[in-house]
Amino acid sequence: MAGALTIARVETFVVALPLRRPHLWAGLAATSGQGYVVLKLALSDGTVGWGEAQTLANWGGDDGNRYGETPVTTRHVIDDLLLPRLAEVDVRNIEVLHAAMARAVRGYPYAKAAVEVAVLDALGRSLGVPIYQLLGGRCRDRVAIAHSIGLMPIEEAVAEAVQVVEEGVRTLKLKIGIDVERDVALVRAVRQAVGDGPALRVDANQGYRTWAEALTAIRRMSDYDIAYAEQLVDGIDELAEVAMRSPVPVMADESVWTDRDVVRIAAAGAAHYISTYYTKPGGLYKAKRLLTVAGAHRMISDVNGSGEMGIGNAANLQLAAAAPEIVLPGTIPITSTAETQRTKRAGRKYLDDIVVEPFHYADGHLSIPDRPGLGIEVDEAKLQKYRVA
Repeated sequence: MAGALTIARVETFVVALPLRRPHLWAGLAATSGQGYVVLKLALSDGTVGWGEAQTLANWGGDDGNRYGETPVTTRHVIDDLLLPRLAEVDVRNIEVLHAAMARAVRGYPYAKAAVEVAVLDALGRSLGVPIYQLLGGRCRDRVAIAHSIGLMPIEEAVAEAVQVVEEGVRTLKLKIGIDVERDVALVRAVRQAVGDGPALRVDANQGYRTWAEALTAIRRMSDYDIAYAEQLVDGIDELAEVAMRSPVPVMADESVWTDRDVVRIAAAGAAHYISTYYTKPGGLYKAKRLLTVAGAHRMISDVNGSGEMGIGNAANLQLAAAAPEIVLPGTIPITSTAETQRTKRAGRKYLDDIVVEPFHYADGHLSIPDRPGLGIEVDEAKLQKYRVA
């Protein structure tokens, strides 16, 4: 097509950053962050953009209806299935881009999100505007952070909770879903340690076996003033049984990947809140549409993720900037590098990163980058340093 702006070349890398500590949750059999896919994409005008896919083999949706991705599958999908279909697509037409990816292969939203974000990053750089301008404009310039405390011994979780509150975080997310007695003891101990000020939310990652077990846990935890409870069980119907009886609001995460999922959740009364990533729907454009549908059903959201590195974190911040429905504190990392440490523990997943400059953090909030595209620069020397075979 004459005058079209197309994808000229793509490189994919598998990257593993050094962890501050493993971050685990119910049902996760591998440590997150140890083999994510990074995409470097050049357009026909020479502009370069970056994308990231958080490849987790055994994390997905309800009833096994969403499938995990691995570095091998993600690179195969991008290189062998998506790129041939996108060769002639004018990438300025994002709806056409997504339609072409949908025709190429069903599913694999993380691979598709990496491609779409890299395209939007390059387009934003080419036009000299942040990605949020391509999504409808900015409605906030910073986002509150919720620090996620993974599955670990209670005494270690308590110590971390105290430390991150001292670093300014005002919302703590506690991973539960293992055993009711253990989970209640965790919430009690953290509340006693941090006092009444910080908000506590809990996330079971579908871990409870039945809605009745989940309800028992949440009713007992509510004695310690939890703000809301995330994805207690597997399945919209089970989640609805909890939501209609719960003393606190219920959030859906694994149950909500598409705008149609939002409609089903609203119809079933299965959740009061949702949790949105740029990856689960297959990219920023689709995530923005999902959130619009949620807003029409009077549902609010946080911006969440799977321990993103700096590129993925930048994408989630661009989404948070553009979506008015994202009002809850987001469970996304507070990026640091070896040279520039924003925090010691709060929100910190990795000891280094492949972005040159981490995002500004103050008073429990990350600032939205306002430079073109994702608003980041990638340190390609570190990309090579942390690249894995």
